[in-house]
Amino acid sequence: MARVETAWPHPGLATVTLTDPEVPNHNVTFAAIGELADALAAAREAGARVVVLASGVEGAWLNHAHLGDLRALVTGTAVSGDPSGWFRAPAELSQTDVVSIAAISGDTSGGGCELGWACDLRIAEAGVRFSQPEVILGLGTGIGGTSRLRRLVGRTVTAQLVLTGRPLTAERLYELGAVNAVVAKGEVTATAIAWGRQLADLLPGALAGMKRMLREGEDLSLPAALENDQKIAQGLFASPEGLALMQQTQARYDAGEPLAQVLWGETAPGR
Repeated sequence: MARVETAWPHPGLATVTLTDPEVPNHNVTFAAIGELADALAAAREAGARVVVLASGVEGAWLNHAHLGDLRALVTGTAVSGDPSGWFRAPAELSQTDVVSIAAISGDTSGGGCELGWACDLRIAEAGVRFSQPEVILGLGTGIGGTSRLRRLVGRTVTAQLVLTGRPLTAERLYELGAVNAVVAKGEVTATAIAWGRQLADLLPGALAGMKRMLREGEDLSLPAALENDQKIAQGLFASPEGLALMQQTQARYDAGEPLAQVLWGETAPGR
């Protein structure tokens, strides 16, 4: 039976972990994706500003939709759960008041990959492979495996992935800009949590505002996106939290602290 667990390793930071070891290859059933979507929504409603999406099955992240469920859906026979989870889960990962981090600890394919593409940040273990094998299965990418991926890496690489169905490694996708970091085996969840802690400690309004710029700007022309960016930024400049933090930060500059120390905690220039 699928199990979705939510933990709170830091204020404002939730980890949501899917474990379904009885399903071969950690393919995602309709029941599992429904539980995952519910857990993501519950974490956001409980105050998560950052969510880490993880797998509890060693050597596998989230793989493509369970084919038995897909076939049953089309033929009108019984499915394991509500298929709407496949739309609700990426919608939750795209919510503008939550930053989502995929902690990819094993090979991922199809709908699993598409959940990763829906996240804001992707951290992967060395050597894991990403694939959109739908064409090999006689299917299509239904929740962003073409459209979201094209926005990340462009048409040429997306065409290679979706037309051949063959995988690319985390290292190659890091070079292409679809993966933010590649870490050693066993370190991905801890790394994602460390990133998440830093994000959760930022001013909530500023973090949500920057995600709004990213998400809303994807669907706008450049002039409209710039106008939207300015509207969001002006609201952040005038917020009580923003005004107070600007004052505190300027005071530290005026006292002689270097910019790198104030912003990033660096004790030596250039480090």
